[in-house]
Amino acid sequence: MNGRPCQSPLSWEDLLAYWLGELEPTAEAGIEEHYLGCGQCSRRLARLVALAREVQAAARQSDVAMVISDRFVRRLSEDGMRVREYRVPRNGSVDCTVTPDDDFVVGRLEAPLAGVQRVDVVTLGSDGAIQAHQQDVPFRPESGGVVLSPSINMLRALPDCVMRFRLLAVGADGESTLGDYTFNHSSGTA
Repeated sequence: MNGRPCQSPLSWEDLLAYWLGELEPTAEAGIEEHYLGCGQCSRRLARLVALAREVQAAARQSDVAMVISDRFVRRLSEDGMRVREYRVPRNGSVDCTVTPDDDFVVGRLEAPLAGVQRVDVVTLGSDGAIQAHQQDVPFRPESGGVVLSPSINMLRALPDCVMRFRLLAVGADGESTLGDYTFNHSSGTA
């Protein structure tokens, strides 16, 4: 590796796809060859990996609410984490809880995402008022939905309650509702 500035730096997207193992073998080999010979891109990849590890550590502590991928859920399970999953059909509801044995809880909000440009997640109060609005959450159109992972510590502190979410498709022509989702949460302390 040398200290000269890189003439064609690898994009963050390419570095991330490389690190996640999402590239075709030919593209993967090209990126690997480049960053192994380029100090600047090698340092950028190291920063990306360090950031990803910090995000994973925060997620594993389950102190943050986030939208996650199916791949992340699989990794959690493969790493021995106990993941409680709830699948909620479009415009449907589910009874749910969290136990002391759970490391993560995820809600799979099913929705047709083909052709959708951007997805927002809206948290609604019992009166239907918007409590939170997450814009431009990550999603894959072929996945058929969005995976939410709320803070497990927050869930454990909740009394019996109803939580409502709405997925919005946002595009050049405005926004439209993809679906409404209701979680009937039981604290298990009754």
